[in-house]
Amino acid sequence: MGYGDYLEQLTYLIFLKMAEKYSLPPYNRDVGIPVEYNWQSLKYKRGAALEVQYVTLLRELGNKEGMLGQIFTKAQNKIQDPAKLSRLIDLVNDTDWVMLGADTKGTIYEGLLEKNAEDTKSGAGQYFTPRALIKAMVECMRPEPNKTLLILLVALVVSF
Repeated sequence: MGYGDYLEQLTYLIFLKMAEKYSLPPYNRDVGIPVEYNWQSLKYKRGAALEVQYVTLLRELGNKEGMLGQIFTKAQNKIQDPAKLSRLIDLVNDTDWVMLGADTKGTIYEGLLEKNAEDTKSGAGQYFTPRALIKAMVECMRPEPNKTLLILLVALVVSF
């Protein structure tokens, strides 16, 4: 499984975990996920039963109306080993994603994107600007409110 596929599966699982959290007090939001396809429906299953539940969950949520259906449209299980799926579910479950700050989530996501870009199967030659370089550019440019800066970095790699 390529890193892009891993990132896609991780995104589905984190979405389900966060939806569960938002459906509980103090939030009490109606997230629209039926009980038979919520986070709890995955959390305690193992082996073939987990794989069947996950495949069914992805298909059924993809058939829902509105935003939920759009998120899961054409979603497929790309984790062929139920033990790895179970481990990933346990890892997602052990983190309180709702309480993480936006900066922390952004850093995690950028790190995952960077890893994806390094994956020779899916990276397609994309490279992400390191945080230290971004900070240095901001310090040099000293942006002001209501001003737009365009910084274009082009890297050309030639091999012989």
